[in-house]
Amino acid sequence: MAAGEVGRLFRMRRDGHPCPDRSEGLLMSDTHPNDIPSPDRASSSERETRSIGRVALYAFLVNVGLVGMKTALAFFSNSLAVTAGAIDSGTDAVASLVLFAGVKLSTRKSASFPLGLYKIENLLSVFVAISIFFAGYEIARKILSQSIVPPEISMDILLLLLAGTVVTYLFGLYALRIGRRTGSPTLIAEGKHRQVDVLSSVVVLAAVLPPFFGWDLKVRGVSVDQIAAGVVLLFIARAGWELLSDGMRVLLDASADFKTLSDVQEILEAHPLVVEVGSLIGRNAGRFRFLQASVVVRTSDLEAAHRISVDLEAAIREKIPHVERAMIYCEPEPRAHYRIAVPLADREGTVSRHFGEAPYFGIVTVRTSDGEAEARELAENPHTRVGTGKGLRVAEWLVGLNVNEVYVTEDLSHKGPGYVFGNAGVRVETTGFTQLEELLGAIRDKQDKVRDRG
Repeated sequence: MAAGEVGRLFRMRRDGHPCPDRSEGLLMSDTHPNDIPSPDRASSSERETRSIGRVALYAFLVNVGLVGMKTALAFFSNSLAVTAGAIDSGTDAVASLVLFAGVKLSTRKSASFPLGLYKIENLLSVFVAISIFFAGYEIARKILSQSIVPPEISMDILLLLLAGTVVTYLFGLYALRIGRRTGSPTLIAEGKHRQVDVLSSVVVLAAVLPPFFGWDLKVRGVSVDQIAAGVVLLFIARAGWELLSDGMRVLLDASADFKTLSDVQEILEAHPLVVEVGSLIGRNAGRFRFLQASVVVRTSDLEAAHRISVDLEAAIREKIPHVERAMIYCEPEPRAHYRIAVPLADREGTVSRHFGEAPYFGIVTVRTSDGEAEARELAENPHTRVGTGKGLRVAEWLVGLNVNEVYVTEDLSHKGPGYVFGNAGVRVETTGFTQLEELLGAIRDKQDKVRDRG
């Protein structure tokens, strides 16, 4: 680990969260600072909810206006394509009204629904899809009808259809922009539906142009009006299937998208004390994400693991939008060996009474099973000539050497080196031994006693 990374660890926040309970081999249970949301996060979520509700209301008003206009135009024109558009707008109006009510209910929590009613948005997306299929059924039924009256198209009808197409296009762009900004599947569904409406409106316009010029065009006995209605039906079926499949995936708790999980994995692996990401799952509910991960960390200290979990959740919330809950489980790294560091006053193994000013450090690799020293290294202290912050720099250097335990003669608990070691998960022990060999013998004896008790 580089010294800069350890310095960043030293500057990590040390908050007053209570220590979590141990659970089923997990070093630390999940952390939920989101249970009491910060004012900034709460206000941001409220602003997004208001934006979604406002767009849903606008969608209802626009659809009511369109259904009224298209119904009148269908009555005066006798056009099958225009009638299909009126039916489509009618189902849209009903869906938008339910959508508006659903958005108001989706963020409420209660004792019966402690995780909120976020999935109401996805349920409404499914409802919109079913509405689309209903409109398609009505169009298909009329296409197959034997009594087809030739449409009568005037300039007023043509201009009103063009105006309705432009309004639908602009509102679709608006709904998509707000939906993507807030992550609302309901508004994204509404925007996509409006895009389909634009395409179908263009087809309808193309269908009414021949009758407007007095042309009676048919293809193998099928009028252009019927053909246009069939093309609109294809648009409707495709859009309905996409919305239905997306909504059902969330309602059935399908996994979060690959990009989100990949981004979260990168965040977890970037932490200097995370050795491995054991598991990572996520799901969506409405526009919110619920994530759960198990990571192996290079520490067996419960408090240090708690800090790692809090830091990881903060990093995830900063980079991944709309995370409602992130549960991070930390497990200690299984080790066959561990490394200890001891400040030495000379090359002969005399333990130094000064941590930062010790000219040498003994780095010993100890076998976990029996406490035997497998490898020894005498490392020169590279920071003996530093004027200030000597102990802090030495601590960062030792953490960079992947040391697991440090034995010193002085108390470092309320000093800079102690904080560095604590944040890095390095255990600090005080010792009264004056020789390295005596200390290693005591470690070996202690391990023998532990093995005998086991």
